[in-house]
Amino acid sequence: MLSNSLIELDRAHLVHPVASYRGHEKAGVRVIASGAGATITDAAGRRLVDGFAGLWCVNAGYGQQSLVEAATRQMQELPYATGYFGLGSEPAIRLAAALAERAPGDLNHVFFTLGGSDAVDSTIRFIRYYWQAKGQPQRDQFISIEQGYHGSSTVGAGLTALPAFHAGFGVPFDWQHKIPSHYAYRNPVGDDADAIIAASLAALDAKIVEIGGPERVAAFYAEPIQGSGGVLVPPDGWMKAMCDRCRSLGILFIADEVITGFGRTGPLFACTDDGVVPDLMTTAKGLTSGYVPMGAVFLSDAVYATIADAAGTAAVGHGYTYSAHPVSAAVGLEALRLYEDGLLANGVKAGARLMAGLHALRDHPLVGDVRGRGMLAAIELVVDKERKTPLPAAAEPSRRIFDRAWDNGLVIRAFTNGVMGYAPPLCCTDDDIDAILERTARTLDQTLEDPDVRRAMR
Repeated sequence: MLSNSLIELDRAHLVHPVASYRGHEKAGVRVIASGAGATITDAAGRRLVDGFAGLWCVNAGYGQQSLVEAATRQMQELPYATGYFGLGSEPAIRLAAALAERAPGDLNHVFFTLGGSDAVDSTIRFIRYYWQAKGQPQRDQFISIEQGYHGSSTVGAGLTALPAFHAGFGVPFDWQHKIPSHYAYRNPVGDDADAIIAASLAALDAKIVEIGGPERVAAFYAEPIQGSGGVLVPPDGWMKAMCDRCRSLGILFIADEVITGFGRTGPLFACTDDGVVPDLMTTAKGLTSGYVPMGAVFLSDAVYATIADAAGTAAVGHGYTYSAHPVSAAVGLEALRLYEDGLLANGVKAGARLMAGLHALRDHPLVGDVRGRGMLAAIELVVDKERKTPLPAAAEPSRRIFDRAWDNGLVIRAFTNGVMGYAPPLCCTDDDIDAILERTARTLDQTLEDPDVRRAMR
């Protein structure tokens, strides 16, 4: 009765993110009741392995009591403190210092947000201020990458390059530009790393010329791995090559680590493995393991100093009511301790097992590509391996694959083009990973028997 009541209340009142509103009303909500470790339990009492860590974010896993205790203590002591008026709180100050100490290079300055989307928005404001301060206001053009994701706020959605985030919203703006993705599996130049890197550099150079030269370009945005575009992993050296090209042209390089940060690919920050020190870096999700909202923008010494010196005694007019929220910061500090006390190492171990198991599925008739790094992975399904023909739209890949996996006791991300995405909690045991793999294989077999898929394979 309670479950049915919640479904009806949800239908009547709760607007869900990135959903077909009428489709959701028809299907009804699936209510998640509790979580422990790498598993969740729904309102009917069914346990599922969460192979997607909520939304790429519950990196520490569910039921980490020390995170709950950190939030509780902070709520009892000081539930809120503004960062305005020169005020602050100990947890926020200590978290900023701890993050700066661990960030790549000279990313020594941290501005806290509520999540990833407003972190990206904040970078745009900081960058515009920076170029005004440098006496180059004509640098007002921004470049990102097709199939990239940089949030769904009004401005960030224009940097995002996924059709669903543009349709009906009047974005992207005319100052937001795109270059093709490195997407190795479907890259016109093939899957050779050097060729892909050369093609991306050439595309960036051509776009810069099209815009009017490097003196017009403010910044270039890249994810170390393109998450919502289908877990697209660039070849080794790609991030560094793009960063070096931007730096040689005086263009700011922004690393969006909202998904990849905090152990998702192995190290605390993916830029570490890529050998990149960006000018600004965005994080969120794993920062608090999703337990409470928080994001962060890291600014290099040079970017921060330019803004600070230009402002002088005047205020830099950017901030949020919940910037540097003490409860979120307290949880972030404890999450950082958990990562460094064993979760990062366990994530590396579990990620190796996950990738090995997914690669073992390559011979399945529907598996065209397996890709990933650490605990961030994907399988791309096709109906013809030689031609790389995607699953037909009639097979409703995102809905049917998600439903089958759910019925098999597994939560994954099912993309509309037939890609199955994985981002399990770093706390996964061998049994958790094996359950993900076994239930994935079962879901693949069921999809192979889908009449719409069978017809497309003929």
